[in-house]
Amino acid sequence: MRTHPTNIVDAMTEMLTFFENRCDDSDTLRKLLRMISDRESWKGAHALFQDIRQKTLRAGKRDDQLGLAQYAFEEICAKTIYNLSDSPAPFDADSAFWVVPLGVALGRQLGLSEPSQITSLLVM
Repeated sequence: MRTHPTNIVDAMTEMLTFFENRCDDSDTLRKLLRMISDRESWKGAHALFQDIRQKTLRAGKRDDQLGLAQYAFEEICAKTIYNLSDSPAPFDADSAFWVVPLGVALGRQLGLSEPSQITSLLVM
């Protein structure tokens, strides 16, 4: 039986782990997983966000809807991790609130119909 995440870090870890094994391009998913497990590295999430943004732009040029959903989720995770680092010039304060909806959107692109398959936060 899965337990409910107790905070946004747990929720992101759960979803990143879930998607790492389901997305063909898992490089930045793995980087986010490594980063999230090492609080000292969180300030580096800003640079990782920039790398992910480049992937987003390339996916947009290809009209790659799965890639766009994946990278939107990765971008919001990077923004949230950076904001949690209490570093200067944070991203939008509402970034953390978009983690689950963008994770659900990625899950739908992967063919999952039940949001609870993506995160135990949504299990009632």
